[in-house]
Amino acid sequence: MKLTVLGSGTGWLTLSRRAPCYLVSIGDFHLLLDLGPGSLYQLLKTGLRLEDISAIFISHFHPDHITDIIPFFFASRYHLGYQRRDPVYLIAHESFKNFYQGLLEAFGHWVKPPENLLHLILIPTLDLYSLELKQFKFITAGVNHNPESLAIRLEYQGKSLIYSGDTGWSENLVELAKRGDLVILECSNSKDYYVPIHLGPKEIKELATKANPKKILLSHFYPHSENPEIDPLRTSFQGEIIIAEDLQTIEI
Repeated sequence: MKLTVLGSGTGWLTLSRRAPCYLVSIGDFHLLLDLGPGSLYQLLKTGLRLEDISAIFISHFHPDHITDIIPFFFASRYHLGYQRRDPVYLIAHESFKNFYQGLLEAFGHWVKPPENLLHLILIPTLDLYSLELKQFKFITAGVNHNPESLAIRLEYQGKSLIYSGDTGWSENLVELAKRGDLVILECSNSKDYYVPIHLGPKEIKELATKANPKKILLSHFYPHSENPEIDPLRTSFQGEIIIAEDLQTIEI
């Protein structure tokens, strides 16, 4: 598995960090974890095309995590450019059907992909939910942010990648992250600013201690949080700690 960070930022716009989006590539299978504004342009920088997207996971419906789903749906209607015929799988909370209906009411058929191109996989509100897709196993869990917020664990040939989405402290996330090869954790909070439904170094230290993953990738930075204090984390966590940067790649 190869991870490419397409966006390590938030809804606060900066030149150095795009909104949240992470590309997981296994051969010709390409999964996007969230799809914030500017994500599709970042994807093109990797050499991939929109037609190469195999699946999309949406953690929740805040604009910085989902906005580029609109131009993606729109582009899929351009027969002179978009040539994919294999279905794209979209994994999201079951309330996505209401969100999507709102898009149709706003934009009409222009955001309705051609027939049989989009396959929705809608996740019920459960602590843990497992599904198989192609040769991959996905485990999702509700986390502490929005009512529809999900974290996800991707397993493939003995390797695992976990993505927190946005969340405050969550025992479900601890369970997903246990002994994972790489855990992508949002790090929105800092010592100067704290919001209960986000993570900061204190919660990340506790989570790392309990879950004991091999590597942690800290991401989803606001300007006040993009230089997290990681020295206290190193006292109880022996794995690798990585600070996310846009367009960096990590082999798992």
